[in-house]
Amino acid sequence: MERTLSIVKPDGVRKNIVGEVIGRFEKSGLKVVALKMASLTRKEAEGFYAVHCKRPFFGSLTEFMSSGPVVLMAIEGAGAIKKVRDIMGATDPKNAAPGTIRKDFADSIESNVVHGSDAPETAAFEIGYFFNALEIRC
Repeated sequence: MERTLSIVKPDGVRKNIVGEVIGRFEKSGLKVVALKMASLTRKEAEGFYAVHCKRPFFGSLTEFMSSGPVVLMAIEGAGAIKKVRDIMGATDPKNAAPGTIRKDFADSIESNVVHGSDAPETAAFEIGYFFNALEIRC
């Protein structure tokens, strides 16, 4: 079993589609093993996205991610990382496949409703950034 992190970003929370996002993951056979809502500070968002600190979008991304509540979830299942990313769709909703979360709900490349880990190492860091061992269901 593989674990990954997904975040319903502030725009997804504002659009009231948290249940829709979780439902799409669950309907694909994935299991939510940790879940919570949080409001990230700018500093927390910067720490989470530190890998992008030299990129031109870093400031606007961290400002956006700290603009409202987010829903954080650790998800488990066979091939969870790829499966979550397939369900989310391409980062730019204009390039996302029909029926994906981003194609159906995202407004732009930055306001794209969801985040998902892109590799096992990234998933381990990201899950640990937001959840401690006591918060994750076995």
